[in-house]
Amino acid sequence: MELKKSNISLIELEDGQSGTIVSLNGGRNLTKRLADLGISPGTNITVLRRSLFSGPVQVEVAGSKLVLGRGLASKILVKPQ
Repeated sequence: MELKKSNISLIELEDGQSGTIVSLNGGRNLTKRLADLGISPGTNITVLRRSLFSGPVQVEVAGSKLVLGRGLASKILVKPQ
């Protein structure tokens, strides 16, 4: 029996790996800001490239390529695919 992968932070996905956004760990302003970018629960997101150490994360969501700071990316919980 295969164990189900649990939800992880966006920064834990490898380059090229996708996931479905499960939740956003932040206040109303953060949630609205991310929703304006197309990042909301139920949306698929793909990590295109992670910078080394504490650099930004480049993602693709809803056909758009975005660069998110590591702190912001760490607040996005995803279910890996």
